[in-house]
Amino acid sequence: QVQLVESGGGLVQAGDSLRLSCRASVRTSSTYGMGWFRQAPGKEREFVAAVTWIYGVTYYGDSVKGRFNISRDNAKNTVYLQMNSLKPEDTAVYYCAGTRTRGPPPWNYEYWGQGTQVIVSS
Repeated sequence: QVQLVESGGGLVQAGDSLRLSCRASVRTSSTYGMGWFRQAPGKEREFVAAVTWIYGVTYYGDSVKGRFNISRDNAKNTVYLQMNSLKPEDTAVYYCAGTRTRGPPPWNYEYWGQGTQVIVSS
């Protein structure tokens, strides 16, 4: 069983940056890729970004392209989400997820973290 633990959320002002981390409890070979999702109150869950453990191929949601950057550290079993130029509409609970699905997305994510809150004030 893969356990994912997110950290790094908090309260920031518009224009600030924040980095989220997601550490997996097992070796990266247990999953093919990792993704970040977010869910704001009253809204559906939204895909933010994803990365493959091998080769580090990245994918981004349209609303964060050019502002967010996803990366991974295979040695630490950790995925990061660097969020720059944050906007109030980025306010949400951010979830880390892991997938065994191979190939290009969309992926079916079998493992989910508990989420970390990000609040961006205007």
